Amino acid sequence: MSERVWGATVGHGGTSFAVRSSAAEVWLSLFDGDQETRLPMHRAAETFTLDVPGIGPGARYGYRTSHDPAKLLVDPYAVELDRRFDHDPRLAISGEDTTALVPRATVPEPHDLAPPPPTLFTPGGLIYEVNVRAFTMRHPDVPETQRGTVAALAHPTIIAHLRRLRVSAVELMPVVAWIDERHLPALGLRNAWGYNPVVPMALDPGLCPGGVAELRATVAALREAGIGVILDLVFNHSGESDVHGPTLSFRGLDPNGWYARHPGGALVNDAGTGNTFDFAQSQVRELTLATLRHFAQVGVDGFRFDLAPILARNPDFDAHAPLFAAIRADPVLSTRVMIAEPWDCAGYHLGRFPDDWLEWNDRYRDDVRRFWRGDGHAGTLATRIAGSSDVFGGASTRTVNFIAAHDGFTLADTVSYSDRRNMANGEDNRDGHAGEVAWNGGAEGPTDDPAVLGRRNSDARALLATLFATKGTIMLTAGDEFGRTQGGNNNAYAQDNAVTWLDWEGRDRALEAFVAELAAFRAAGTFADPAFLGAAEWRDLAGHPLDEAGWANAQGFELRLPDGDATLILRFDRPAARVTLARAHILESR
Repeated sequence: MSERVWGATVGHGGTSFAVRSSAAEVWLSLFDGDQETRLPMHRAAETFTLDVPGIGPGARYGYRTSHDPAKLLVDPYAVELDRRFDHDPRLAISGEDTTALVPRATVPEPHDLAPPPPTLFTPGGLIYEVNVRAFTMRHPDVPETQRGTVAALAHPTIIAHLRRLRVSAVELMPVVAWIDERHLPALGLRNAWGYNPVVPMALDPGLCPGGVAELRATVAALREAGIGVILDLVFNHSGESDVHGPTLSFRGLDPNGWYARHPGGALVNDAGTGNTFDFAQSQVRELTLATLRHFAQVGVDGFRFDLAPILARNPDFDAHAPLFAAIRADPVLSTRVMIAEPWDCAGYHLGRFPDDWLEWNDRYRDDVRRFWRGDGHAGTLATRIAGSSDVFGGASTRTVNFIAAHDGFTLADTVSYSDRRNMANGEDNRDGHAGEVAWNGGAEGPTDDPAVLGRRNSDARALLATLFATKGTIMLTAGDEFGRTQGGNNNAYAQDNAVTWLDWEGRDRALEAFVAELAAFRAAGTFADPAFLGAAEWRDLAGHPLDEAGWANAQGFELRLPDGDATLILRFDRPAARVTLARAHILESR
């Protein structure tokens, strides 16, 4: 059966429903207000179908199975829901009725099957990572009713800010509906990142209340401004968690399917969330491909895959996995940008993904930070800014370079805190990365000491200047250009509040202007070209050519690159905590 028939498909005079299940019986539940009508579906092997006349776009529905008829289930192929998910212990209790607890899927408008527009983003550009809700919740120019939504990204003030930074594509953290981890409600907290989805296509009604039409309109507005859109998607697990988790969709349709299991039957937990999708199963790959095609039709340029090794594990990581081959062979998906987070709880695979994929490069982040902290090697920094040829083979780099991301310290906190400050997460400061490369400039956390503040400012600018003077794709997390802080919280996934909401009125405008200058300098140079450095001249801080002995003791270096009729001179001076970028003019990091 073609993947296009799954879910709810509007036709002439009605809607066709199709779902997979291992149950003996499946019922389609149609809702008119609180009134539910259950209709038995027709079975052929593990495929259940039903054509319902008179049902069209906007109708609300779910499924029930004979595994546990009390559980209302969300369609794995749903694209819109009538409300957000709220965690409730009853969702995990067998036989407990969940009709009032589970959102209903809505029958979507017919798919627009017109060819998607060509991608705007190409490797080498600037990706701007955005937490959709946190990005505009405190923006004074965005209408209050629009703050925190996908639509807010199309506001003229937001687009002007993105263009000033010369953003090539925004990378939206998950916009698909998620459910809170079960320990959060008791703490009075909510998941603020979205990396706990239930089904992969259903847009979150809080982030995207206008559904697919809102996402499509925002993508179009950004494209009109020359800015692409990349979606951060989670295919590694679902919010149904471990054996004690809620029954929301997959678990109710097939208790022993979809999720990977150990030989003894226990759930694999490579995502660290309680379950892991099994990409050895064709239905898992089929749903993933259908999701990518769906969003490509909306007009997005590409996708970032959270904990991407899971997509290629059968049971070991396979760089030639079936999903990769299917994406490469697809006439639409082969034109989109694919970005891997190349690690999960079971393994680290940086540099091992297909040669047409980009990869988040955490070695770049850590090595650049170490150099400016004072304990990193100048030769290692040189390798990173040249494209990390020690990681990526071939003639060009596939790196996505970043110095801070949503997960970990912000840029400002990297130079202000030596240790995490995660007590607000309710886990006694045990969560988050304990060994993050960071330093405090002479005092821990907030301070009025001018010397400390000056050192932090110099360090932050040196880090930013290094990023913008690096070969390959670079990524900046929203707000790092103007000093966003999370008060030292390096795992703020549960802080849907002022900890993560960007402070637009209190932003560091001088730092923001500096980043805009960096972006202009980069746009006029050769850094975006993913080819590894060719003709390059490396000198020490005194201007002498560097040899092996010189690299061993170097506290910095000067890189000279041909740039048309001119020469680029990039100077990385650790003792001075300064980067100097020179072409026709000189741009110093302080």
